[in-house]
Amino acid sequence: MANLFHYPLCPRSRFIRAVMSEYGFEPELIEEKPYERRRDFLIANPSGDLPVLVEQNDFIVPGANVIAEYLDETRGLALGDHRLLPENPAERVEVRRLTEWFNVKFYEEVSGPLVTEKIHKRFMPAELGGGGPPDMAVVRAARANVRYHMRYIGYLASKRKWLAGDKLSHADLAAAAHISCVDFLGDAPWSEDEAAKDWYTRMKSRPSFRAILADRLPGLTPAPAYSDLDF
Repeated sequence: MANLFHYPLCPRSRFIRAVMSEYGFEPELIEEKPYERRRDFLIANPSGDLPVLVEQNDFIVPGANVIAEYLDETRGLALGDHRLLPENPAERVEVRRLTEWFNVKFYEEVSGPLVTEKIHKRFMPAELGGGGPPDMAVVRAARANVRYHMRYIGYLASKRKWLAGDKLSHADLAAAAHISCVDFLGDAPWSEDEAAKDWYTRMKSRPSFRAILADRLPGLTPAPAYSDLDF
């Protein structure tokens, strides 16, 4: 069986788990704590980033965008019209652009800082910067940044059926994965844009997000409406 090294509140891991669920691909999930910098994991993926897919033949596929492309190349054709990366080159460019927007820009400006400050610091050793309270300047900056991202999601959702076009794609799954982590922490400004909220309601209702929204970490309680469709 293939293995996916992931962390429950890692947004890029959640993206790949959602992609795999949409493909009907169920690897064994192995929780990897990224802040531990475990030696064997760094040998498999020297960047230390999650997620990492290890196929049955021990073939290693590292990183969210690389895994998403790999899954499309190896399993996408079987989905037919439900393929998550369209065949038209121009449409593929838009899906890739938005997927990178969320897995890179949104991660650096919003979900990465929030997860690090509000979750990882609880478990990190002191020598790596853990053990203390969140840096509220970082948290405030992320909370400010998420508002314009939410408005951008709302703009896309109001112009298109899905974020990148007429069909569900990697772009929707990446965006929803990052938003889900922000929502878990209670930092999603749902009053910012109604179209973004409506789009996310559709994403939360998909079967591929059920297991993701059920994730919990010891000592952490998600925001009250985190798993609710009516929020």
